[in-house]
Amino acid sequence: MSDNYEDIIHLPHHVSAKHPRMSALDRAAQFSPFAALSGYDDAIRETARQTSQKIELDEEETAQLNSKLHFLAGLAAQCPIAAITCFVPDVKKEGGAYRTIMCQIKKVDENNHVVILANSQSIAFDDILAIECEEYPYHA
Repeated sequence: MSDNYEDIIHLPHHVSAKHPRMSALDRAAQFSPFAALSGYDDAIRETARQTSQKIELDEEETAQLNSKLHFLAGLAAQCPIAAITCFVPDVKKEGGAYRTIMCQIKKVDENNHVVILANSQSIAFDDILAIECEEYPYHA
């Protein structure tokens, strides 16, 4: 079989005078997969992404949360640190996710039903699932 190429096997590699040599990256790009539907993979990932529904607290859980909020309202001048688990709505689809954040509480605004954090963010009372704070005397 090698007898067929004996006449050209030892010739130098041809270099074109008209066309510049293609880089290895450009050569590799010729063989990359073609995405006929741009954004399709992103749409599939978005559809598969899970969200949760907001949990509604019962009367006892609401009373415990209100007790903690009232207690923290009295400590607001000391800027207590708390772990707040709250619901964050998803911007792209129905539902959302629960996040627990460690934060410094600046104010508990009972008139507007929001907790204002030291970083100027606010969390609505309705979005709060749980609050853990070392200063709170009753840990149930």
